[in-house]
Amino acid sequence: MSLELKLLVWSVALAFAQCLVAVIGVTLQVGLPTAVGNREKMPEITGWAGRAERAHRNMLQSLVLFTALVLAAQVTNKLDATTALGAQLFFWARLAYAAVYVAGLPWIRTLVWLIGVVGLVLIFARLV
Repeated sequence: MSLELKLLVWSVALAFAQCLVAVIGVTLQVGLPTAVGNREKMPEITGWAGRAERAHRNMLQSLVLFTALVLAAQVTNKLDATTALGAQLFFWARLAYAAVYVAGLPWIRTLVWLIGVVGLVLIFARLV
C-alpha cells in the first residue's frame, strides 16, 4: 500500500477519533438522555466540546478533498515524492489541528489548517 493510501486510512482513523471526542464532549455537557435523543431543540454546545464538534466537521469536509486527490493520484499512477509530502503535510497538520482547535488556540489553528491546505495543493498540482 502506498504511503498516500496509508495516510488516507490514518486520516479516517483520526476523523473517527475526533467523532468520539465530540460525542463525549456533547454527552458531558448535555447529559446522556439528551445526547442519545433525537437532538431536537439541542442546546448550543460550547467550550471545548463545541470546538471538538466543529473540528470534526471541518475534518470531514477536508477528508472528502484528501480522499478524492489521493485516489486520483493512485489511479493515474502519479504518486511521487510530491504527493507523499502533500499527504504527510495533510495528515500531520490535521492531527495538530484537532488538538489545537479543542485547546482553543485560534491563530495557531489557522496556521495549522493552512499547512494542511498546502498538502492538498501539492497533491492537486501533481495531478494537473
